Amino acid sequence: MSFAQLTYRESLRDIETCLRALGLKLYHAGIRGRVSRSTLADANENRDWRIYADFAQVLINTAKDLYAGEEFGVDLEATVYALDSTTIDLCLSLFPWARFRRTKGAIKLHTLLNLRGNIPELIYISDGKLHDVNVLDILIPEPGSYYLMDRGYIDFERLYSIHQATAFFVTRAKRNFQFKRRYSRSIDGATGLQCDQTIILTGVKPATAYRSSIVQSEVAGRVVLQMDQTTPADKSILRHFRKCCKNANLDRYISLCTGCDLEKTAWIKHNRINNYNNTE
Repeated sequence: MSFAQLTYRESLRDIETCLRALGLKLYHAGIRGRVSRSTLADANENRDWRIYADFAQVLINTAKDLYAGEEFGVDLEATVYALDSTTIDLCLSLFPWARFRRTKGAIKLHTLLNLRGNIPELIYISDGKLHDVNVLDILIPEPGSYYLMDRGYIDFERLYSIHQATAFFVTRAKRNFQFKRRYSRSIDGATGLQCDQTIILTGVKPATAYRSSIVQSEVAGRVVLQMDQTTPADKSILRHFRKCCKNANLDRYISLCTGCDLEKTAWIKHNRINNYNNTE
């Protein structure tokens, strides 16, 4: 099996064909007899898979040292990971154990990719019905590292565990995401950044799971909520108000949510700014 890995064989038949083509030279590799597919299948079934898992970790650590100084477009010394999954369709008659739908089989491949060198540091195979967010339960966050995830991984109790490990996460907000903006900071619009805001969660379950007091003081440093790029600009809850950036305290009491009446919100904002100025 080591020979198959080193020579990039793709199937048991491929291994068997390659070994038969080199039959006169196999004694150099310690192979004294004829190797058949059934022998290889028995070896796969009986050999502990953790042998290869441990060896893969050794290779991953070696690769990380080789690519430690490689640039990947972001000026960061910390490690940046991308976490995502893909569903692989399977023939249900050939893989009856991978039942996904009534007439369809599938597995789901969860991958944690180190962007410095594109090294897959974690690959977890589950059945196709496992929701993406459950993979966060087996993820061991690396302190100081960044985790890029889609909004399918949003679960504030699990995300709070990443925060507790002194790691950071970047994700996209769901359409029903509820929060209040507490403070806005000036940004450089030329960078493409829409806004830089400190927020507090207002939903009952998210606030309880993530502990609102922590979010209020540290969300700007540990959480980046990027809205879906397909959302029209006039409906984005992370909309950048240029006037408010001149005085960030003016908009700290405005509560925004997706699907709100923007004209009404702007009217409320205008009146509160006037009231604020009249009290000065």
